[in-house]
Amino acid sequence: MELNRRTVIAGAAAAGVAATAWGGTAHASSAGRARPVREPFGRLADGTRVDRWTLQNGGTRMGVLSYGGIVHSLEVPDRRGRYANVSLGLRTLEEYVASSPYFGALIGRYGNRIGKGTFTLDGTRYQLSVNDGDNSLHGGAQGFDKRVWDVEPFTRGSDVGLRLYYTAVDGEMGYPGTLRTKVTYTLTRDGDWRVDYEAVTDRPTVVNLTSHVYWNLAGEGSGSIMDHELSVAASRYTPVDAGLIPTGERAKVAGTPFDFRRAKPVGRDIRTAHQQLLYGQGFDHNWVLDKGITARPEHAATLRDPASGRTLRIATNEPGLQFYSGNFLDGTLVGSGGRVYRQGDGLCLETQHFPDSPNQPAFPSTVLRPGETYRTTTVHSFGT
Repeated sequence: MELNRRTVIAGAAAAGVAATAWGGTAHASSAGRARPVREPFGRLADGTRVDRWTLQNGGTRMGVLSYGGIVHSLEVPDRRGRYANVSLGLRTLEEYVASSPYFGALIGRYGNRIGKGTFTLDGTRYQLSVNDGDNSLHGGAQGFDKRVWDVEPFTRGSDVGLRLYYTAVDGEMGYPGTLRTKVTYTLTRDGDWRVDYEAVTDRPTVVNLTSHVYWNLAGEGSGSIMDHELSVAASRYTPVDAGLIPTGERAKVAGTPFDFRRAKPVGRDIRTAHQQLLYGQGFDHNWVLDKGITARPEHAATLRDPASGRTLRIATNEPGLQFYSGNFLDGTLVGSGGRVYRQGDGLCLETQHFPDSPNQPAFPSTVLRPGETYRTTTVHSFGT
């Protein structure tokens, strides 16, 4: 498939940003579609402009940055119709460039970890950017989360959204092949947020794209998510070593803290003396979804905040779900609402192929070859 829009190759982001602060979130209307609205958010050190786009449909309102495709805010109502931003984020572009732990970002070229930052494809060994101890994490030091994407707004029928384009050149962060990527954010008439990923390459490469939103359904800055109730449609997960690289095993969740087949509070078992929890300082693991790879998005997980009644249901055609319980939030970042983020103040549910798949032949393949098109979809449905 030929992507039908030329993409912009942005230079690496650097510190020293001329940024504008985010002045707070306006409450979303409970009905109606609004055309995407663009406003300036700041400039990178090299002068590149970064915009913030606002989308609204079906009672959901979201703000998206052209820098990193970042979901800057996402507002939905509680059981009483009161709106809150349920996505963790920062106030200024400067803060995102300097210290963001992937808040709300598009992740690529390879989401999650690749052990030792190396893999071999068709007999050639590739050395990647190493940025997580000895490993490569989320595409390396300058992954897709730190690039400026070309953004095209659209309205189509009852939908409203953004098409985001980025081209990663051959050799960027050590990956082979020029990868032309298109990601479509759609807000539907029902207020669902749908993400469609597409990519093509001119050389064999590996691809694993995902979104890294930190969720707090009580509202960002409201405190811990340990009382949130989570269910994951997975009977197995992939255990990791001390560097959080999968061992290759697909272990049963039964009888372990990793059993979320029935909804339970995130914090119920998080302090259990289980070696895997010690490695991750909490949950930071890939669940093997029972449904496997599917032609269309199917149910993967449900998250609920009992206090507000807000729910998030995730459907995907991906085989894996990385659940990260915000273990490394350490109180050094001030969120978009002006409150400090501490450990467990948000969680991530990243739909994806498995970590380190390029080095794990028994895992589903992440190889993309010329003439093929990478396609995957995840749908986030909100309710009370």
